Amino acid sequence: MTAVLRAGLIGLGSMGRNHARVLAGLEGVTLVGVVDPMGDKNGWAQGAPVLSTVEELIALGVDYAVVACPTALHEEVGLQLADAGVCALIEKPLADTVEGARRLVEAFESRGLVAGVGHIERCNPALRSLRSRLEAGELGDVFQVVTRRQGPFPHRIADVGVVKDLATHDIDLTGWVTGRTYRSIAAHTVSKSGRPHEDMVSAVGQLSDGTMVNHLVNWLSPLKERFTSVTGERGCYIADTLTADLTFHSNAAVTTEWEALRAFRGVSEGDMIRYAIPKREPLLVEHELFRDAVRGESADICTLRQGLRTVEVAASVLESARSGRTIVLETGEPAHHGG
Repeated sequence: MTAVLRAGLIGLGSMGRNHARVLAGLEGVTLVGVVDPMGDKNGWAQGAPVLSTVEELIALGVDYAVVACPTALHEEVGLQLADAGVCALIEKPLADTVEGARRLVEAFESRGLVAGVGHIERCNPALRSLRSRLEAGELGDVFQVVTRRQGPFPHRIADVGVVKDLATHDIDLTGWVTGRTYRSIAAHTVSKSGRPHEDMVSAVGQLSDGTMVNHLVNWLSPLKERFTSVTGERGCYIADTLTADLTFHSNAAVTTEWEALRAFRGVSEGDMIRYAIPKREPLLVEHELFRDAVRGESADICTLRQGLRTVEVAASVLESARSGRTIVLETGEPAHHGG
């Protein structure tokens, strides 16, 4: 029988309340305390004691903690946990600066502690299915990844703009499903809502194997859209991460009689398949994977090093928009595949 893990939570905001709900029901885990200096007026802590400082949580004795406080506090809280020898699942983005993200990687790695980043899209059923199909080579050569993430302004966000809050999802999932890193990125941003940060970004990039990438992200649209398409030699996958649907549009192999079309050597419209995928809650999948990693089992979590890479790409998106230049990133080996 595996010992029950003692878990803590830091932050009871819009993500924190969901983490509390999942942790409270997670097999093999006990939620022993929640930290929020604002208290718990709404009863989101699931009956766990509500504390005002991270020190109090550490004093209770925890195996790991989930960090769901504002992004600007991730570094400070994460370093406290690492110093105390506590494993951590840190909400995305890992930190609000590249330097802060690097310090977190160093703090946890140097102590041999399990730590991960809550890039929740990795646990979306449509993207998990897409990734396994790409790994199996079902699409052949991959040519292009396109993402669109649009919707109205989320009032929970005050401390970062759309690049760090939303585009980090797309940067991470693109690297993760393809198993590649970003080689270069160029972007434009606009600020239309009167807040100090950008509201909209359009970015075009290239991955380490030459795959082309396009990201369109904003929180100014009344249309809520979460779209990922991967186009390759055998066709195109489209994942809708709102509904967790995955469809495949295949390149037709049928020859056409019409001479004008036969001269065109490209693709033609083929069959469409919509896959039946078991749809478990992504946040529950994320927590199960992290729990297993803390237990020492093999689990495909987003590592801090991968989370750092996403922060670096996001910083390059903002730098490109500021400078009007294409930013070339230092590429290492593909950093995303493997558990």
